[in-house]
Amino acid sequence: MTVEPSQLIPYEARAFLDDKLVAVSSAALQIELPDGTPALCFPQADLREKLPEQLELFVAAPSGYVALSPKHARVRQVIVDGAPGPDQTLKRFPVWGDAAHLIDMLNVRPAEDGGFVGVTRDNSANRHRGVVEGSQMLAQSIVAAGRRAPGRRVIKASMLFMRAANTHEPLRVQLEELSGGRNFTCFAAHVRQAGKLCASGVLMLDATAPDVMRHSAAAPDTKGPYESTPFDMSVTGRDIRFVDNAYTGDPDAPVGPPLIDAWLRYRDVPADPYLHAGLLAQFTGHVSIAAAMRAHAGIGQAQAHRSLSTAINAISISFHADVRADEWMLYRHCSTFAGDGMTHSECRVHNQAGALLASFSVEAMVRRMATDRPADARTAL
Repeated sequence: MTVEPSQLIPYEARAFLDDKLVAVSSAALQIELPDGTPALCFPQADLREKLPEQLELFVAAPSGYVALSPKHARVRQVIVDGAPGPDQTLKRFPVWGDAAHLIDMLNVRPAEDGGFVGVTRDNSANRHRGVVEGSQMLAQSIVAAGRRAPGRRVIKASMLFMRAANTHEPLRVQLEELSGGRNFTCFAAHVRQAGKLCASGVLMLDATAPDVMRHSAAAPDTKGPYESTPFDMSVTGRDIRFVDNAYTGDPDAPVGPPLIDAWLRYRDVPADPYLHAGLLAQFTGHVSIAAAMRAHAGIGQAQAHRSLSTAINAISISFHADVRADEWMLYRHCSTFAGDGMTHSECRVHNQAGALLASFSVEAMVRRMATDRPADARTAL
């Protein structure tokens, strides 16, 4: 098996067997197994323990390397993400990808028909669901609108999500200009996959103007990012931390108010204001359902797509300032209603200095999953 430079992991990797650290390497490789599952390969010189010889623990590796099966119950492998210190976190392998992959997906390209197309990243062969998040489609539409009206700031974006999209076919964003005046530009946005409409919405961009007056809601009095609990959402180069460990997914977690504060920051983001705004928007669909569930005993995010059918139906976001996604952003998710199989959340995003960056609302579905429903007939987040 030949080693390609592209297989080198740009992070330190660690392997555990029965919670015992058995390998640490800054020269580990990532290979793809025949079923498409990624596996980590460690140089034999970087093994810290003599490994047992049970064949089911291992998968094929290049000469001079050893690879533990990523699916074996005794094996846990992690990527060390970030420089040593308070910014360093661990991500369970296999990861979805890096923040650079997410940015590449949001950075939609012009298409021949005048619309825009996004690159795909299909990780459905491993532990990740092969479904596109609605907030990704919203974020891609925000970037597309910025490409069509450069120099103007997106101030409003609303989108309905009608059909689940998969991760192995490209998404196409079509913009229809509704108005293009001296101050404001408005678009209708339609996101399609394989010719089928998945999402539709409207976006408004503004040339902006000097203040006539100014005020904004104050940032909540809550713990800072380094006093909060890091959470692994399977993307290296992105740091997510939840105040008071409020996001667990566990139906048996202690009941609390229907509110979750989350800190978010990306390590490296190009100097493109539309990508920064898109990255803020991409996270708007991640936590609001969990905030609603937090107030109810015996209900948790871990039940989603198993015993509960959950989906984001609509997101509406207003941007109040320029966004820096490579600086800490505080998302306050407050669920104001749950009932009739639906939830509603009213949310805000502040920067670490307390300035209000954005306000958004989320409509979401939470319903009992029919026991006779096919396993693959699930609505996406």
